[in-house]
Amino acid sequence: MTATAALPRSTSTSFLVAVGAGLLAGVAAKAADESGWRWAADLGSYPAAWVLAVALIGRFAPAPLVAAARAAAFFAAMTLAYYAWAAWVLGFGWNRLLPIWLVLSATAVAATAAVASWATGRAGLLPGAAVALAGGIVLAGGEFLPLWYRLTGTGDGAPLVHPVQGVVDAVVALVLVVALPRHRSTRGWGLLLLAPSTAVALRLFDAFGGLIG
Repeated sequence: MTATAALPRSTSTSFLVAVGAGLLAGVAAKAADESGWRWAADLGSYPAAWVLAVALIGRFAPAPLVAAARAAAFFAAMTLAYYAWAAWVLGFGWNRLLPIWLVLSATAVAATAAVASWATGRAGLLPGAAVALAGGIVLAGGEFLPLWYRLTGTGDGAPLVHPVQGVVDAVVALVLVVALPRHRSTRGWGLLLLAPSTAVALRLFDAFGGLIG
């Protein structure tokens, strides 16, 4: 069999793997929600784990379009499994957010994976800004900032409710910025732009958070 003839089988296999992984991830996320362990529920509820998953798909895909297709398949399957488990197993009924997340799977998630595929394989300012924004979304959308305010004494003294997730957010952001890019200059720009990207991400959450909240 020639390499050309083998390509469709390889592509379809990777697609099926993405779907299977997404189904397992969705069931695991819903089980974590109902586990009674706050740290486990946080992992499925905050952006860090999902941004990392999509970025990893992009990092190891052979091309941006392949990354987009795999990430869309993974996230759509995860979403379906998450809400199906809640509806069929737990009896919660179907959630109105399901179609919104499916649309996001085919659009924003696919685009994010494509950008991750492009950014992690190239050097310079723009790829660094892209990975920094991914890290900023993790930091702004999770529990890192309350942890940071507590550690630096700059907060309002409110109780720290999700410290484990705050640490996870920091680790994931560093992985996105430092570990995934192939080029040193991309890592350098990513680190330099991480703080301002977090501020931008905060504005984005304020503007669009109500759509999926």
